[in-house]
Amino acid sequence: MSNQPRVAKVLVVLLVSMTAGAIVLMALDNHPPSAGAFCLSTYYRLDPIQESTESRVTQAPGRWEYIEVYYSSTKAGNIDQLSSLSGLASSDDINCHFVICNGLGGSNGHIQTTEKWQNQWSVIPDNTWYGSGKTIRLCVVADGKNIRPTDSQIRRTESLVDALSKKFSVTPAKIFYPNNWR
Repeated sequence: MSNQPRVAKVLVVLLVSMTAGAIVLMALDNHPPSAGAFCLSTYYRLDPIQESTESRVTQAPGRWEYIEVYYSSTKAGNIDQLSSLSGLASSDDINCHFVICNGLGGSNGHIQTTEKWQNQWSVIPDNTWYGSGKTIRLCVVADGKNIRPTDSQIRRTESLVDALSKKFSVTPAKIFYPNNWR
């Protein structure tokens, strides 16, 4: 019975610490602590991968056979900025199916779908790429040398590749990443 004062003190301290913790969490509400290399709260605010793989037109099962991930060779950007840098008249003309932003031009890990994907059109071979008309191209905003993809970009890109490969039965041997991806 001599433990009763000690138990009461422990319960009071527990109650005070829980109340203080709840107050701190309520104060942070929509203002998470500064993100380090990867922040789950911003990751979960992004659109689901399944929504990104949808398009306006019917997606034929055998339409796509390859997936290629490449770097934009820029330190920042989104569909509009990359189109402008390429000298294109409209962002509808960008030569890829998806752009994965790095936080400089779009939210970190945000996946933007292009008109080519929405209409299920092939990417046009050019002087930097000679792929097949059955290749899905994903542009990761980074230069691959000085500006590396963020952890969020890597996770989102790999999740998108996984979803697309399952949806279109693309085998791992037909999925290509840049040489210095990881």
